[in-house]
Amino acid sequence: MSLLHQIALTNLKNIGATLSKTIVAYFGDAEKVFSGNEKRLMKVPGIGEKTVAGLNFAEALRKAEAEVKFVEKHNVDVLLYTDPRYPKRLKNCPDAPLLLYSRGKANLNMQHIISIVGTRNATDYGKLLCKQLIEELQQYNVLIVSGLALGIDVAAHKECLRLNMPTIGVLGHGHDRLYPSQNKQVAEKMLEQGGILTEYPSGTRPDREKFPARNRIVAGMADATIVVEASIKGGALITAEIANSYNRDVYAFPGRLGDEFSEGCNFLIRNNKAGLITCMADVAYSLGWEKSDSVKPKEQLALPIDLPDDERLILSILREHKTLAIDELTINTGMPMSQLAMALLNMEMQGFITSLPGKVYRVG
Repeated sequence: MSLLHQIALTNLKNIGATLSKTIVAYFGDAEKVFSGNEKRLMKVPGIGEKTVAGLNFAEALRKAEAEVKFVEKHNVDVLLYTDPRYPKRLKNCPDAPLLLYSRGKANLNMQHIISIVGTRNATDYGKLLCKQLIEELQQYNVLIVSGLALGIDVAAHKECLRLNMPTIGVLGHGHDRLYPSQNKQVAEKMLEQGGILTEYPSGTRPDREKFPARNRIVAGMADATIVVEASIKGGALITAEIANSYNRDVYAFPGRLGDEFSEGCNFLIRNNKAGLITCMADVAYSLGWEKSDSVKPKEQLALPIDLPDDERLILSILREHKTLAIDELTINTGMPMSQLAMALLNMEMQGFITSLPGKVYRVG
């Protein structure tokens, strides 16, 4: 089909994605829709004389010409819903977009796809859950989809980049900008081992109403949606509701009662809108997934040779126990608290360890 006419279809007034698909199926080709045969158009189910009279063919083609120039200049793939590269899981959703604008290298039809969503105000606990979840997902040869927003979304994308896993960010605007701008560097790296996807042409602003619509793509592309951390109001719960409407599995990590950013997850679990999970094995069991033979076990990093003896000892103990509170480290190392605190600070600044809430430490 003509790329120009595929894009022009999305610019027609009063013609949404569902009706556009009906029109393409009826005519067999997007270009034939613009042939000016009004009598034939009125034979399409759902189209009446008033709709045909209001169709803006010339304007739609003019906008499409500008978009064709943009996508060719910026190496954007345009995937009509009939394209075999179009996400097949999304295609099965009744309100799937007519076409998608895609950048990057990701296979949108990998055998296993998971969507990870959550609050923009992620806590240290939520970020740690996200990290642990994605480390476990690495065993299943999976594509991670999220919304490239602040908080849990970008934390998921960053972990995928760190582990060389494919990840897709779904935008609520066109490819001529990146919102929020803080995530621009992450988005650029994602193009090398994943991609960025949107239903919107260039020039589309990141208006508030675009993001709930964006969430249907996040939910529709995946086998299951996992809510890591969420308040009672927000996009994560919208995505979960959409996933449920598509009869897709939804899972959520439980949180402590009274925590604002656990209320959403607890609500989903309490109302049977999401299955309770504590690790990826719970999801894999429900979905019938098996671990990929191609994933090699993580190699143990050698101790840095330039570390002082006390810091080498701390690192060795943390690797053995995974996480330890500072009081436990004092007992295990036999160091005075003042010496231990100084060593921990130095190691954290060098990136060898991470401090968690409650003066708990872990490697990395």
